[in-house]
Amino acid sequence: MNVLILGGGVMQLPAVRIAKAKGWKVFVAAREIDAAIRSLADEAIAVDLSDREAVGREADRLRERFGLDGVFTAGTDFSTTVAWVADALRLPGIPYAVALNATDKSRMRARLRARGVPCPRFFTVRRGQLLERPEDFPFPLVVKPVDNMGARGVRRVDHWGELAAAVQAALEQSRSGTAIVEEYMEGPELSLDAVVYRGQATVCGVADRHICFPPYFVEMGHTMPSSLDPKLLAEAERVFKAGIRALGIRNGAAKGDIKITARGPAVGEIAARLSGGYMSGWTFPLSSGVQVTEAALNIAVGLPPGDLRPRYAAVSAERAFISIPGRIVAIEGLPEVRQFAGVEELFLRVRVGDRVKLPVNNLEKCGNAITRAETRGKAVTAAERAIQQVFLRLAPSDQATESFLFSAEPGPWSAYSGLPGQFARRLAALPEAVGQPAWARRGPEGLAVLRPEGLGRERSRDWHGLELPAALERVLGLTGVTAVDVPLPGKLTLGRVFWRLLRRGGVQGAVYLLDTLLRGGEDPQQALLRFREGAP
Repeated sequence: MNVLILGGGVMQLPAVRIAKAKGWKVFVAAREIDAAIRSLADEAIAVDLSDREAVGREADRLRERFGLDGVFTAGTDFSTTVAWVADALRLPGIPYAVALNATDKSRMRARLRARGVPCPRFFTVRRGQLLERPEDFPFPLVVKPVDNMGARGVRRVDHWGELAAAVQAALEQSRSGTAIVEEYMEGPELSLDAVVYRGQATVCGVADRHICFPPYFVEMGHTMPSSLDPKLLAEAERVFKAGIRALGIRNGAAKGDIKITARGPAVGEIAARLSGGYMSGWTFPLSSGVQVTEAALNIAVGLPPGDLRPRYAAVSAERAFISIPGRIVAIEGLPEVRQFAGVEELFLRVRVGDRVKLPVNNLEKCGNAITRAETRGKAVTAAERAIQQVFLRLAPSDQATESFLFSAEPGPWSAYSGLPGQFARRLAALPEAVGQPAWARRGPEGLAVLRPEGLGRERSRDWHGLELPAALERVLGLTGVTAVDVPLPGKLTLGRVFWRLLRRGGVQGAVYLLDTLLRGGEDPQQALLRFREGAP
């Protein structure tokens, strides 16, 4: 068999590996192709995947020269290109019109609602169109580009004053210049993958999605299998399959996001491809032994999917690690993480020298850890431990970092945003700093952090699940600075200024403060004054 795989990144790596292991000839097409995929592919083709005619010409060339049995993708937003090429070359797959139904969110919603599949009400806004107040749509609402993935340009809107800016941001992320505004659905979210063969959909697994940072929808991880009630899961699968039928997917793959609302499960989205986010290629086989990617590849070349029965029952957890704004000068902890029990994969999406920021979509995260264990608790604990160990050290004296750390923006944009009132008051009662800043010139031995009363009992967690006492220990280990219960002579002892930055920016924020004082290349007294005056 000869297959053309669209996409040259990590999400396509399992498909390339599986196809090669089956003895197939594999061609890979993308604008950029990773070295690992390039080394496996029989031919790597540089082409813009949004240019379906160009991809079609390359596919036709491959067919003439080698023969071509199918075209495939997973984890990209080019399922319409796959379908267009398959139609043009009369290869197996999902028809182009069907792929459009599963890509354009307005077409998807209209088709689902026409066939009675639960999904939110919506209306569309085109570039240049006058935005009118949505009288029949109570807030909150969700605004999205109709034709993008990875939560790019997606946000919740809680009142009329936010709507215009949200629509403009979504339009900027839409290739067609169209945004969709829909009812917000409250409730937990599931992610499901299915393979469809001759109209029969087989759901291969269900994962709990962990969505964070409202009003944005950033997936900080997923856990498979879901921990929800089996009856709810069965109903979610029923709704997903009804959506697959409504969209007209009869041979291929389908990825669904299903919300469990007070009125029951409803479709968030259904795509005519396998999922990205490390699900179809990693957590599915790790949790059950089912190679959903292999099954979808088989269908793409006209073969039956094969045996989809689970081989075993385990739990796989994926968790992302993120960064506050700044420029990375070191990445620490990777060798240790790779040795942790239960850690199966560690993916790094940034490099030293990169500028990073807090994510507002799923493409702005810094990396991911994937674990497997016999119980949910062990898998989740291993994943959280892994992302807590990876540390992205930021350059000191950086304007972007300090703009974030000194901002008074509330809520989930602070690492520790929900400290109990009594403990927060203890932090507020600490002195800003005690001692001479010049002592910081001596190095870590000239600095100390004032430990507040009751810290050992505080269990607030940051966006990586790290409890506050453990965060302090992590900072001390990374910097060599000590913690004290009372200020000591001969040391610059940091109180409220340290805890303010730790609460705001987590371990990164606190280390940034200490690194700036110790090795920022500026006078410690001026640096400390800036932190004290700039802090909200």
